[in-house]
Amino acid sequence: MTVKLNPAFKGRDFISIHDYSTAEVAEVLDLALQLKALQKDRIPHPLLAGKTLGMIFQKPSTRTRVSFEVGIYQLGGYGLFLSPNDLQMGRGETIKDTALTLSRYLDGIMIRTFDHDEVLELAHHASIPVINGLTDLLHPCQVMGDLLTALEYKGTLKGLKCAFIGDGNNVCHSLLFGGAKVGMDVVVAGPPGFEPQPEILALARADAEATGARLWVVEDPFEAVEGADIIYTDVWASMGQEKEAAEKEKHFARYQVNNRLVAAAKDDVIIMHCLPAKRGRELTDEVMDGPHSVVFDEAENRLHAQKAIMALVMQ
Repeated sequence: MTVKLNPAFKGRDFISIHDYSTAEVAEVLDLALQLKALQKDRIPHPLLAGKTLGMIFQKPSTRTRVSFEVGIYQLGGYGLFLSPNDLQMGRGETIKDTALTLSRYLDGIMIRTFDHDEVLELAHHASIPVINGLTDLLHPCQVMGDLLTALEYKGTLKGLKCAFIGDGNNVCHSLLFGGAKVGMDVVVAGPPGFEPQPEILALARADAEATGARLWVVEDPFEAVEGADIIYTDVWASMGQEKEAAEKEKHFARYQVNNRLVAAAKDDVIIMHCLPAKRGRELTDEVMDGPHSVVFDEAENRLHAQKAIMALVMQ
């Protein structure tokens, strides 16, 4: 298998799925499938030989760190882990100066942080690609792995219905963007006051006009999962919101993904969760470990989707 990289991606940032066209999203997913097949067959694919990715972590991580570090290694490059203790950013040095300095050393930057504006500022000043590993607003790499998983299980993305049950958070926002780009309907079900941001929903709906995807918000989780091909859930209190967890549990108690809710969807529905999961809260053990769950395939596909993104923008 000969892997060809589209030079039009070279040097671009990957901050939001909204920034990429439908054709480009499809191209990333196609490359991810190719790279996954090569890795499964243990065929070397050093597309980024000799290149270095700096990985900035202002938030701790399991999947993001391991998948990016393993991914850049499998592509023939090197990943450099940078914790808050390793950087002067936020301790006197500006984001601009950090971006300008790291651009002299590295071939790409992945950043996982709280404030989305930090990623935008870093990308503005860096002369190398910046990949959004997660912010409080968006989680685009996660959703690219989710779309890859849905594609593998369903054979297509256009026309599918995905029901997101829970908080209108960063994963939800990126799922709306992802669904809009690939023609997948996305319905979000959550309690009043916890809907996705109106600005994100408006941008996603504008994207959806080109693909025919429908994006909407409801309150009743059973209404949301009716006819659903995918049920997606996430923790009710995201990282950094631990103090709000107890209060949020009161609002989200009826939004648990359990066998009763799953039974209201299609017979071949698949269950997704971006992990880490709070078992017994947003979903039960029976569902997470049950026959509909693709949670750990989804986790694996972060690796393959992110390798595709890195290979394209860092080529």
